[in-house]
Amino acid sequence: MSCVVVTGTQWGDEGKGKIVDYLAQQANVVVRFQGGSNAGHTVVVGGEAYKLRLMPSGILYKGSLCVVGNGVAFDPMIMLEEMDALKKRGIDLSGIRISNRAHVVLPYHRIMDGVGDEARGKEKIGTTKRGIGPCYMDRDNRIGIRVCDLMDKDELAKRLKENMARKNKELQALYGHEPLDYDAVLAEYLGYAERLRPYVCDTIALLNEEIKAGSKILFEGAQATMLDIDYGTYPYVTASHPISGGVGVGAGVAPNRIDKVVGIVKAYCTRVGEGPFPTEQLNAIGEKIRTDGHEFGVVTGRPRRTGWLDACVVRYAGLLSGIDYMAVTRLDILDDFDEIKMCVAYKYKGEILNEIPASLKVLAKVEPVYETFAGWKTSIRKVRSYDDLPEKAKQYLTRMAEVTGIALGIVSVGPNRDETIVLAKDIF
Repeated sequence: MSCVVVTGTQWGDEGKGKIVDYLAQQANVVVRFQGGSNAGHTVVVGGEAYKLRLMPSGILYKGSLCVVGNGVAFDPMIMLEEMDALKKRGIDLSGIRISNRAHVVLPYHRIMDGVGDEARGKEKIGTTKRGIGPCYMDRDNRIGIRVCDLMDKDELAKRLKENMARKNKELQALYGHEPLDYDAVLAEYLGYAERLRPYVCDTIALLNEEIKAGSKILFEGAQATMLDIDYGTYPYVTASHPISGGVGVGAGVAPNRIDKVVGIVKAYCTRVGEGPFPTEQLNAIGEKIRTDGHEFGVVTGRPRRTGWLDACVVRYAGLLSGIDYMAVTRLDILDDFDEIKMCVAYKYKGEILNEIPASLKVLAKVEPVYETFAGWKTSIRKVRSYDDLPEKAKQYLTRMAEVTGIALGIVSVGPNRDETIVLAKDIF
C-alpha cells in the first residue's frame, strides 16, 4: 500500500496535471479530493493536449480508477462535457467513480458566484464564476444537494424546490436577476442523474478497500496552498483545502494512511484574481514570463499575473503539507533569461520576517529579498538526466531546495510526459 498526495505550493497553475499524469503511471487509483470545475489541469501526451477540469488526471491510463471524492464541488454538466469529449478521443471512461457524498453545483450557484462577486465592486475576489464558493456555502449552511440526492428523483425534487424558492428570492431582491425556472432545472438535472448513475458509489468505502488491498493511490489537489481557505491570502482564496490535510476530509482517508507528499513548484510564480503577490513583475520581465510560458487560464483564458519565484511561499507550503519532495515544473520557460531572481525572504519596516503575514495589508507592503542567478541561456527540453542540466540551472535548483528546506524530487523540462527528470525513486 502506498498513498501519495500531490499539492500545489503557490497560487495554482503550477503544472500539477503533468506531474499527476506522470506519477499515475505507477498508481492504481487517482483521486481528486477538493475544488471544482474552477480548476484546470493540462496534460500533454505525444504532443496532444488534454484540458481537464473535474476529471482526475489519471484518466489517460486505461485500467486506472479515477475517483471524484466527496470534497469536490461536483458540476454534473461540466463532468459530462468532459466525459463526452474524452470519449470522442478514444479514452476509456469505465474507471470513473463519483462520490455519492459530493455536493452538486446547480445553476443558481453559478449565477450567484458571478453577480455576488461583481457586487463587491473594488473588493471583488476575482472568482471564476463557476459556482464553487456558493456550492460550499450551501454545504456549510446545511442546505446543499449531494450526489446521493441527485440520484433520488423524489429527494431531488423536494430539496431543489425548497432551495430554489429561497435562491430566486435572493436573486431578485439582492441582484435584480430574473428567477430560474424550477421545472426546467429539475428536468435538466434528472437527465444528468441518469447518465451519471453507473459511476456513482460510496468512494470512502472504495478507497479504504483499495488501501487494504495494497493499491497505490495518488491524491490530486486542485488550486494550491496560497489559495487555501484558511492558510492562503484570505479572502482572495478558493473555498476548500488544497493542502495535504484536505485529503482526510475530501476523500475520507485517514491522515496516517498518507506515505508521501509531493509539492509542485513552478520555477517562477503566477496567480490569477485579486490579492497581494509580493514578487509580481508589472514590467517587461512579467510580460516575457507570461508570453514564453503561455500563462493564460485553462478554464477562463484570462491572463495570469506573473513574477519571480517566491521561495518563502514554497517553504510555508512545505510546513503546512509536510512536503517530502518538490517537483519543479516549467524550468524550461526560463531558458532564455539573462538573469533569474528568487525571493528568499521578506523585509517589512526594515526587519526580516520569518513567516508569511496573515494580514494582507502587511503582505502587500513586504519587500522581497532577492538573490540573483545567471541564466543558462540554452534549451533544456532534451535533457533527461539531472547531471546533464546546465550548471547554472542546477545552481538555481540547489538554492531552491536550500531555502525551502524541501528535497528535490522531480524536474520537468517540458510539457510532455517524457520531458521529465526523476531524482526521487521512492515516491511510490
